[in-house]
Amino acid sequence: MGLKITLKPGERMIIDGAVITNGDAKSMFIVENRVPILRQKDIIKEEAANSPARRIYFVIQLMYIDQEQHAQYHPRYWELVKEFVQAAPSSTKLVNEISEQILKDQYYQALKLTQKLIRYETEILEHVQKSTLSIPGR
Repeated sequence: MGLKITLKPGERMIIDGAVITNGDAKSMFIVENRVPILRQKDIIKEEAANSPARRIYFVIQLMYIDQEQHAQYHPRYWELVKEFVQAAPSSTKLVNEISEQILKDQYYQALKLTQKLIRYETEILEHVQKSTLSIPGR
């Protein structure tokens, strides 16, 4: 049996590079073969890739949905993760896990791990912001 997907009215998704928008009613269908699928909640548009971790996610997303051309995105990925780890060395373990998935062409799993990286980045930035706000004279 394939992957059963239920879409809310107006919900979008990408199936093997094609953007699909559901109509006015809830619908359910089954994808019977293995193809890249991303639901709307997992898609980041380029203009929303506005932080280092989100840019990493966006590049992996391109690898996943454009599998014929995925190799062209690899240099940008390695550049972005190198910069990220330099700025946040504590992220090394998670970045290594993501990279392992990339090397195994497991892009969906890499995206899921990168969602953790985005949450981690948010925590770091919130901590820095709180620390900056608590400095006397600010």
